[in-house]
Amino acid sequence: MIAKLITEMTRKNAPIVVGLDPMLSYIPEHIKAEAFAEKGETLEGAAEAIWVYNKGLIDATYDLIPAVKPQIAMYEQFGIPGLMAYDKTVKYAKEKGLLVIGDVKRGDIGSTSAAYATGHLGTVQVGSKTYPLFDEDFATVNPYLGSDGIKPFIDVCNSHDKGIFVLVKTSNPSSGEFQDQKVGEKALYELVAEKVNEWGLSSMDGAYSNVGAVVGATYPEMAKVVRSLMPKAVILVPGYGAQGGTGKDLAPFFNPDGTGAIVNSSRGIIAAYKQEKYAHFTEAGFADAARAAVEDMKEDIAKGIA
Repeated sequence: MIAKLITEMTRKNAPIVVGLDPMLSYIPEHIKAEAFAEKGETLEGAAEAIWVYNKGLIDATYDLIPAVKPQIAMYEQFGIPGLMAYDKTVKYAKEKGLLVIGDVKRGDIGSTSAAYATGHLGTVQVGSKTYPLFDEDFATVNPYLGSDGIKPFIDVCNSHDKGIFVLVKTSNPSSGEFQDQKVGEKALYELVAEKVNEWGLSSMDGAYSNVGAVVGATYPEMAKVVRSLMPKAVILVPGYGAQGGTGKDLAPFFNPDGTGAIVNSSRGIIAAYKQEKYAHFTEAGFADAARAAVEDMKEDIAKGIA
């Protein structure tokens, strides 16, 4: 699966993933009004607004980008209707030819980890029939429980041609409380990076592994270290845009040939119309504003990694 993602990034000249992390405060008032008129001010109404918003964003950007990354918590907060909107979003993105990174950050052990892997990347057997479930192409995974939590995902990756991105050095300010702590002579995030490299060798797909890593754009100096420790891992880079990362920070995440990383922007794109730069699009043009933000992001990244 990672080979397909790299092909699409190269074809569209866009190492970019759009984070579909909807909050009701991001959704234009006319979309919410229509959804509430149809389904009431209910969880179903909120889920309908989210779905319509996501569809507009996908329709406006699918030809520019290789992938989207819905953050499942933004859907779970609206209960079962929210999860139904998540499912519709994943299916629609795939219909439009996009790859889907399910930002689910699962992490457990044994049969529980296997069930998470099945639910998001695999298929389930019900009597004589087999069903795909959320069916994302990739999932984010928390490695804190060690190999017991990761290997069930790798098994599903190998059997269903899927991929994972393992949290290594996250973009949030307090990540260093644990990730930067020394274990012997190395920081914990370095040990995790070494393990990602080891796990990745069991799931190669061309030049890169289906086992990728998450490293925040807000830590470019640390990116140099982990890039050298994980030469075969594609790095998913959150923290661009709203969290402070810029194109000039991104070169250490990529390999010298310009491959090996994909950069995420969420509210910087999906709520672009709220920014002064794109305010002329107005709420009604939220999707056009998102498209313009993607085009600007492509240019910024190209300059940063040139």
